Order: sequence, then structure tokens, then C-alpha cells
Amino acid sequence: MKKGQLGFLTGTHVVNDLYQGSVPALLPFLMSERHYSYSAISGIALAATGLSSVVQPVFGMVVDRKPRGWLVPAGFLVAAGGITGAGLAGSYLLTWLCVAVAGIGIAAYHPPATSQARAAGGQSQQAMSLFSVGGTIGASLAPALVTLVVGSLGLSGSYLLAIPAVAMAILWLLKGSWMRWRGYTPAPPLVSAALSASRTGSTAPTDDWGAFTRLVVTTVGWSIPYVTLISLLSLHVQRDLHGSTTAGATALTSFTLAGAVGTLLGGWAGDRYGRLAPVRVGYLLGVPALAGVALAPSFALAEIGAVLSGLALFLPFAPQVTLAQDYLPNRPGTASGLTLGLAMSVGGLTSPLFGRLADAHGLRTTLCVALGVFLVAVVCGLRLRNRVLPGADGPADPAPADGPGSDRDAHPPLLPAGGSGEA
Repeated sequence: MKKGQLGFLTGTHVVNDLYQGSVPALLPFLMSERHYSYSAISGIALAATGLSSVVQPVFGMVVDRKPRGWLVPAGFLVAAGGITGAGLAGSYLLTWLCVAVAGIGIAAYHPPATSQARAAGGQSQQAMSLFSVGGTIGASLAPALVTLVVGSLGLSGSYLLAIPAVAMAILWLLKGSWMRWRGYTPAPPLVSAALSASRTGSTAPTDDWGAFTRLVVTTVGWSIPYVTLISLLSLHVQRDLHGSTTAGATALTSFTLAGAVGTLLGGWAGDRYGRLAPVRVGYLLGVPALAGVALAPSFALAEIGAVLSGLALFLPFAPQVTLAQDYLPNRPGTASGLTLGLAMSVGGLTSPLFGRLADAHGLRTTLCVALGVFLVAVVCGLRLRNRVLPGADGPADPAPADGPGSDRDAHPPLLPAGGSGEA
């Protein structure tokens, strides 16, 4: 594991997802200062999530054809420019376009950065979990930063939100210059097995589209209850359990922090017990945890359910990213774009439907329906097969070769990534 490179990439993930979290944090200020309607605000939110989810697989395909490390700083700089422009724009159309540009920048960042993080971490699930939790930290910091800047100076002070991206871009340039001066060669980003094989004259392993499709369905079934819980947990505590506003915020914060812990724990468990262990434990534990939130008669029990839900839902997160890349070794960028982009964004795209369901039948019913959707993810998640492609750096999963779901001997090795990287 190349810890220095991985740590730096984790820092860029913090900055990039800071701007992803800035979009919902900006919406109340846009409503209060510009008097936008709820429909207008929903359109702005959709501009970021919808467009980003659609174009992210496209960037994944671009990265699969040729490593483009420059997309990492370009992505978070474009995201910062879009968020800044949205705060300074004078019309709704221009605001919408700026937020859409920010969504494109956020999408452009993820496939190349995820590929570089996988190359730096090798087969280590813990390495991918460290990179993944950087995004969680960035999104968690966004509301505080936006409130500090825009709450104090108004939308006219939005230009200050670009400072983290500019600072990280300067560090990116300085890091590259320092490595060239010292004569160090950066680790090449993860490239497709087909591209690597063409350079060496070897045979590339095949893509397992059946297993990957099952993983995408699993991710979709995960994202819908996750977004529903994020959106409705605080309201559920306040309205159904008669908790205070502070209690609702506490439950939501507990869920988010437990998710970060679950991401790290899932990476550690994947390295120690095999990649499928945290996946299966996470989905099985998620059923009683989500049921505990939906059916809890008191705030104390709902709080326990929220913590367990955060842990359970994020235990499989990092292992699923590396599984996706190993299912499609010839298209690692596409795999990342589809699982981290399109599949996970389905939850956001379906949130208006669950909002209407909550209006018509209440929050408990809506959370129970979300639990039903999660059961689909559980069934698919328990059927995921392990696929280890020998030859990658780092430890292999300790699952036995003849164990259930293991097919490590059925595929040729993943060839080492060649060529010079742009990291």
C-alpha cells in the first residue's frame, strides 16, 4: 500500500465531496434570499444529482480508454467554480446551469480518483475504505462551511467557498513538482486489464457482466433506503416519537458518524476475513437495524437503530467498490462510475416518490417500504460471488478456493498496470 499517495487522494476526496454536500446546504439560502419556490429548489437539486449520476459512467469509460489523472484536480476545481457561480448568479437559469456544471465536475473526479486509490491500495479493502471515508468527511463538513460563509456574508460571499479547491489544486501541483525534482515516479493509476494486456502481449481476463449486474441491483436496493433514511430520520424522531429538534439532529448525526465508522470497519474486516464477510454481515445486520428505526416506540431505541443502521449500511461500501472493479477488470472506470454514480443516485431520484408516500401514509409506513426495498438488496448481496484476480498488489482474500462463491481459479490474473501515470 502506498500510504502517502493514498492519503493525498483521500484529501482530494474530502475537497471534492465538500462541494457535493454544498448543494443541499445552499438551498435554504437560495430560498430565503431569492425567494425560490419548492419546485425551483427541487429542480436545482436534481441538476446536481441527476446530471452527475448520468455523466459519471461516461467519465468512467473515458478513463478506461486512457488514464487521465488531470481529471482529479480538474473535477474538484470545476465543482468549486459551479458552486461559487451558483451563489453569485443573478437569475434562476444561470443558477441552475452553475449547479449542473458543479455536478459534472463532481462526476469527473470519481472514476480517475477511485482507480488511483485502488492502484495505491492494491487488494487492500482498508485502503479503499480510507479513501471512501474522505468523501463522507467532506460531505459532513459542507453544511458547517456553507453556514459559516453564506450565513455570515450572504450569497455574495460564495466566492470564499472556492478556497479549499484552490488550495488543494496548488498542493497537487506542488506534489507533482516535488516528486519530479526528487526523481520519484508516481504509481501508475489502475488501468483496464485489456489495455495492460495490449502493452504486454498477454491475454486479458474476461468481464463478468452477470455478477456486475447483480452488484448494481444490490447497490440500487441499498441507495433507496439510505437516501430515504437520510431524508426522513430527523422528521421521524420529531413527529412520530415526539422528540425535539435537537433529538432529530442528534439521530441524523449519529447515523452519519456511524456510517463513517462502518466504512472503515468494513475495510478492516475485508482484509482480515475476506471481502464478502463485511458485505454479508452488513446486509444481514441492516434488516433489524432499519426495522428498529422504523418501528421504535421511543427516541432511545430509534437512536440505537440509527447507529446500527449507519454501521450496517456502510460495512459493504468499500468491498463493493473493489468487487465492481474486479467484476469488470477491462473497465474499472466504468465499474466505478456505474456503482458510485448511476446506481447510488437512484435513491436520490426516487426520493420525491417516497416523499409523496410519507405525505399520504406517514413516515413509519414510508420507512417500512424502504425496508422492503432493502430486502431486495439483501437477497442480491448474499448471492454476490467473490472474484480475486491474482497478480494485483496487496493481500488476497483468505476465502478458500473451493468455498461458496469463490472462483479465483476460474479467471486469469489481472495484469499489472503499465505505462506512466498522470497522478
